[in-house]
This record gives sequence, C-alpha cells and structure tokens, in this order.
Amino acid sequence: MTLQSLAPELDAFPGTASVWCGPLDGPARYAREASALHYAASTMKVGVMAAAWRAAEAGRLDLDAEISVHNEHVSAAPGGPAYANDPAYDSDPQVWDRVGGKAPLRWLITRMIVRSSNLATNLVLGALGPNEQAFAQVNDVWRLAGATRAHTDRGIEDYPARDGGISNEVTAADLAALFGALHGGRLASAEGSAAMVDILSAQECRDDLHRGLPEGTRVALKNGWVTGERHSSALIYPADAPPYLLAVCTTGDVPDGEACALLGRIAAASWAQRGAS
Repeated sequence: MTLQSLAPELDAFPGTASVWCGPLDGPARYAREASALHYAASTMKVGVMAAAWRAAEAGRLDLDAEISVHNEHVSAAPGGPAYANDPAYDSDPQVWDRVGGKAPLRWLITRMIVRSSNLATNLVLGALGPNEQAFAQVNDVWRLAGATRAHTDRGIEDYPARDGGISNEVTAADLAALFGALHGGRLASAEGSAAMVDILSAQECRDDLHRGLPEGTRVALKNGWVTGERHSSALIYPADAPPYLLAVCTTGDVPDGEACALLGRIAAASWAQRGAS
C-alpha cells in the first residue's frame, strides 16, 4: 500500500481529507489538499507550547513557576466576557484535580500535549499574557515555522468568541511546517526543541496515526478531534530510515472511529514508503 494507492478512498471521503508527507527539510513526497483550511481542534496546542518555551527562553516566563489552577478565562470576543471549560469535555482529570490550587507551568504544558488537557491549554495561554499578547505570540510561532495560513485566535471552548466568528485554523502543510521547525530547532534553543519533541513523543492519545505504525517506533505527535474533525501531525523516527513528517487533517461527516482508522491507513502507507526519495 502506498499513499498514492489511497487516492480513491480519499477522493470518496465525505468532506475534506488533507495529507502532507515528506522529509524534514521538504519538499513533500506526497501532498493532497495540503493547503485546505480546517478547524484546528487541539492541534493548536503545539503552537501554544512553542510560544511558552520561547517566552521562557526570552526571560518572560519561568516554566518551573507554580501558577493558579482556575476555571475562569477571558474570552477573545469583543468585551472579553468570562467563559469556563467543561470537565466532561476534557480528556485529563489530573488538571481538574488541581483546581483551587497551583501547578508548575511546565507540568501544565505537558498535560496540554500528552493528554490534550483543555483546561491546561487555557491556563498556559493566560500565562502568556492578555489575549492580544498571548495569541500574537502563538501566531508568531506559526509564521516563524513557515506556516502560511494557520492561525490561533481563541482559547479552547471559548464559545463567545466562536459565536462571533473568531476561530483557530490549520492546514496539513502548516502543521508539517510547525513540526519540522520544532525538530530543526528554529523555534527554540536546541535544548528547548529537544524537550518539546520529548513531550510530543510521550503522547498518550494514540487513536489515529499510531495504529498504522510499528509498535515501539518513536513518534512525536499531537492530534485533535471534535465532532466531524480528526487531525494528527507527527515526526516519525524509523530505526532504518531518516525521520519524516506526516500531517493529516480530515473534516467530514464520518464517525470518529472511522476517521481514526483512515488516519491509521495513511500512516501505514507512509511507513511503507519511508526512506523513499
């Protein structure tokens, strides 16, 4: 199976299925609808992590400082109404166990990635400053990575902003650019870049691309999902070939389990072509 052989299935997908696969320094070995915009879901959390690391290396944040864990956030909507996260919509109870107390910023960043904690994400954004400053820093990450269309303009579950037309969007090509920039040390120091890749490699949400890759393969990955959306972007490190990038975004009317299975088949096809010129 090759990525090209999946074309009929991707063509039949009831929506938009985007793929970017290639070496760390590009260009794409295979690209399909790679510049199509998708709602970002939790893939935006990688940009938030990189913005926090850059702020720490610039002396504006202390990753080991303990910050208050609370569930009241300022919306990006005009007027900044307050909004809150729903614990039933979060995949990480550990952060909720800290509400009313404190937690190290570095720990919150880790939970934001490895368990895709929504509450942790909004707390990290808050640590970056008021909304305008925080989102400017995240969008600086996208631009520095070479992304051309992706943007992050609101927090997770900021429904007042969503209802006002403020959103977060990504493309498969821009996710690949972001992960390539992380690996290449273009967003932080070598030490910081390695630390962020290590966090991504500790990913515990393994429902999509992981299922198409051999057990034990190092995969630095962040996925994102909401109803009708399933995305996943990864640095994949085969033992017998150079590392490569794979980013897949799907937006369509399919059950999440079916979308995850499709991403797994795409990952398996990418693996079959690893090392190809």
